Amino acid sequence: MERFILHFQEATAWLPAWLVSIGVLAAALAMGLMIHRLAFRFLSGVVETRDLFWRSLVSRGRRPLRLSILTLTLSLCATIAPLTTPQAEFIRHILLLGFIAVVGWITKTTLHIWMTVYLRRFKLDAEDNLLARTHVTQSRIGERIAAFMIVAITIAAGLMTFPAVQQYGVSLLASAGVAGIVLGLALQPVLKNVFAGIQLAITQPIRIDDALIVEGEWGNVEEITSTYVVVKLWDWRRLILPLSYFIENPFQNWTRESSSLIGTVMIYLDYSVPVSVIRTKVEEIAAASKLWDKRVVAVQVTDFRENVMEIRILISASNAPKTFDLRCEMREKIIDFVQREYPASLPRVRAEGAANFNGVMGAEAAVRASAQS
Repeated sequence: MERFILHFQEATAWLPAWLVSIGVLAAALAMGLMIHRLAFRFLSGVVETRDLFWRSLVSRGRRPLRLSILTLTLSLCATIAPLTTPQAEFIRHILLLGFIAVVGWITKTTLHIWMTVYLRRFKLDAEDNLLARTHVTQSRIGERIAAFMIVAITIAAGLMTFPAVQQYGVSLLASAGVAGIVLGLALQPVLKNVFAGIQLAITQPIRIDDALIVEGEWGNVEEITSTYVVVKLWDWRRLILPLSYFIENPFQNWTRESSSLIGTVMIYLDYSVPVSVIRTKVEEIAAASKLWDKRVVAVQVTDFRENVMEIRILISASNAPKTFDLRCEMREKIIDFVQREYPASLPRVRAEGAANFNGVMGAEAAVRASAQS
């Protein structure tokens, strides 16, 4: 290699140094692009019959591969070009930064591809998607935290290649106590959400697609990032909450262990209505409904009021949206049945021996008044 460099320098001694350097670097770029094209074709052919992970890795790694090959060819040609010491150091520094960026880029791309392929095995649109929601939530939170760490380490490694930053880092280490306190105070909101994300991934009080009641709103968890959670509300609005909210505040999770729910329908009827008939009709409506999961149906008299009795209907469905629709269906059909079969049992206000709403006296009061006159 050294003999080749000497021969090259002797052969180009009659040319200006700057022109030779530009020519060598241009040749390095051209050679790198050609090598990249050949290498990409070769790798594409190799992984053509492999599984999805390797095919996606080669496809998504095309640009990182180009950058890594250009970094290699430029570093080799930089030793041949007749550069001055400051120029050579500058180019080597740029190539070192490029190498660090390539390593971080490839690592982050590999992580994303592996996670995507892994999550293809779990379907969130399945009827019972508890296992899928568990894996998707843990994987996505873990991926975001890992990607954040990769980016942070890559940037830190790049900055440490500058002598000024290295000296500053040494001075920070000398006063690690003060620096740690200042950094902790400055990054408290960020670190708080990062650790909350780790805790959410481990304990999983919420998962992707969980049905929640939070801040008085009902919705499904649409996205969990490294710092916040997106809840898609029933009317398609989005509620954005920090990760730490779900560690520090109470909320309702309707799908924590299972997506099945029991819906409640309250009706108020006159005492004259036969409860056994209402119970039979409720079971008939449930059996005919496609929304009922055939697990829970019950009719109970839960309270006596002054004018009516309170009847509670319990009925279950496989998830929250179906439970809501089933409750509405039950209300509509049971009130239609009562109106048709027992209209006299609908709630009413009785008034005997007293003035009615128009101020007209009752029959007994009118006879008493006429007798006294």
